[in-house]
Amino acid sequence: MNHNFPPEGYIQTKSAVSGIEVYRPLTPEELEVARPVVDFRCPNCDGATAFSTDDGGLTCAFCGYHEAPEVEIVGKGAQEFEFTVETVDRSTNGWGQERKELVCNSCAAHTTLSTEMLSHTCPFCGSNSVVQTRAPQDVLRPRFLVPFVTTTENCRQITAEWLQNSWMLPNNLQSLARSTEYTPIYIPFWTFDARTKASWRAEVYNTDASRRRHSAPNWKWERPLLLKLGDREGKQWDWESGAVSLFTDDLLISGSSQISLTLLKQMRGYRLGELVPYEPTFLAGLSAQAYDVDLETAWASARRSMRARTKQACREQASASNMRNFSMNMDFSDESWRYILLPLYLANYRYGDKVFQVLINGQTGTIAGQRPVDWRKVAQVLGLWFLPGLLLAIVAAVLLANEIGAGAAVLLVAGFALLTWLIFVIDTLRKAGKMADA
Repeated sequence: MNHNFPPEGYIQTKSAVSGIEVYRPLTPEELEVARPVVDFRCPNCDGATAFSTDDGGLTCAFCGYHEAPEVEIVGKGAQEFEFTVETVDRSTNGWGQERKELVCNSCAAHTTLSTEMLSHTCPFCGSNSVVQTRAPQDVLRPRFLVPFVTTTENCRQITAEWLQNSWMLPNNLQSLARSTEYTPIYIPFWTFDARTKASWRAEVYNTDASRRRHSAPNWKWERPLLLKLGDREGKQWDWESGAVSLFTDDLLISGSSQISLTLLKQMRGYRLGELVPYEPTFLAGLSAQAYDVDLETAWASARRSMRARTKQACREQASASNMRNFSMNMDFSDESWRYILLPLYLANYRYGDKVFQVLINGQTGTIAGQRPVDWRKVAQVLGLWFLPGLLLAIVAAVLLANEIGAGAAVLLVAGFALLTWLIFVIDTLRKAGKMADA
């Protein structure tokens, strides 16, 4: 119960009844006088005025964005949880305060907002076809987050440079960088720790040289199980075995199905050494997405990734890469998890009849996204590059037809030019495809 009286934002006023105290809310003008104005640059709307708040944070006077106060960084020391019913139950605390939820009818994304925010646009696909509901409070509550560092102005500069770093892009993309709206949003992630121990056995195709390397003290070798299946050229299938122990620390698994895993990988990682304890005030004036990839599903994905890493480590122990009849027995131990929020800027821009998505890491400023390809420009460049090889081939044909000795040399140069052109075509098409379909 709150024992402070009068409540924040109220002031005593004249009472018509003797002995009765009456309080009224402060007017907006009185509130502005009561709250000190500080120098501030809002990362959401770029406004330059803010008021200090009771918790030591700042609130933008234009859009309501709230910058949480400085808190102790816990980083890698952030508490982790074992896989028990008790720890899951202790985490079921909702967001810590009432929020509203936008449900997009276009991409089905669920985004939570502060109750005072008036946004009606989906940050994932840009659709205005959304339904507002009350955000559910029966989901796991995030325990830690990484605060925003990158600002909206940084995002514009980063995007402008990114949209001009390839000759395959249309020339008029720079205007999009200036007009694109960036939505700061906290995205759910799971982190997992575990130790994997595995023993393996396989037949490895060895040469005499690799067998000699394999007999060094740092290699494990089962000489009694050596099988010789033919040795005409000093090569044979040998049985080998070994053991691996790996510890995986803070493996990140996205809790959102709305963001491309390819783009997340391109955007690279976050510095989890800057984790701070979660407080609802961090989300004031900001969007956040509740996880739609639950703990069990995320843990299954993490186990697959850990199993693949462990299998690769086992195969690297073998004396050669060519092997058959590989088998591996693996166990997990020391398993733990966290549910955290990480900062991200989302932007959607339309070029032609297609919508492209851009992600910017809200901590490091690393950018990833989709970019349109100017296929007419690509075709012109490929055509110009092809002409020298074609002309050289025609010259070589004429010289050879007239039995001129230089014809063979010119033909050789033409062949080299055409081969170089073909390599350039393959590389260009590969890069263009990645830009458009990331």
